Amino acid sequence: MHQFTAYLRFLVKSTNEHGIHSPFVYDLTTKCLYSKPRKHKNKTQDVLLKGIEYFKAKKIKIIGSTELAEQIKRAFPEIDFSSQINDIVYFENDFQYDWITLLKQEGLHNDSMVIFNGIHLSRESSHNWSQVVELKKITASIDLYYCGLVFLRKEQVKQHFRIRI
Repeated sequence: MHQFTAYLRFLVKSTNEHGIHSPFVYDLTTKCLYSKPRKHKNKTQDVLLKGIEYFKAKKIKIIGSTELAEQIKRAFPEIDFSSQINDIVYFENDFQYDWITLLKQEGLHNDSMVIFNGIHLSRESSHNWSQVVELKKITASIDLYYCGLVFLRKEQVKQHFRIRI
C-alpha cells in the first residue's frame, strides 16, 4: 500500500523537463535521463548506465549488488571499482546499510553522483531518502520515484526535484 500512495504523491508533485529551473539538472534530464535508447529494462539500472556515459565516469562504487557490478564490468571494462574517490556511487536498497553513514564514508568529489535504488519501496526507505535529502552537504537531489540521485555540487543552490522518467 505504501508504494501505491507514494507513487500517487510522486505523480502529483513531479514534473518533466519543463518545470526545471536549474541548468545542471535540466541538462542532466534532457541529455541523459530522457536520452534514447534505453540501456536497461530496469529504470534504476538504466539511469546508472546512462549516468556513466553522460558523466564519463571512470571510478564507480556499487554497494549491495555484486551482480550489477559484474554487468557494468562487461559493458564498461575500463571502469575502476577500487578507487578511494568515486564519480558515481550506487546504493542498492538494502536496509542493512545506513545511507547517511555510507555517504560520509564513500569518497565523493564535487561532481560525484550518488544513486539510491528503491527510495519508495517502504516507509523506512522513504524516510531514509528524506533524511539524505535534508543533509546540509547535499545541494541537488532528484526523486525519480524508482531511485533518487544526489549531488554535492558547491556551485549549486540547494534544490530538490521530482522528475518523471
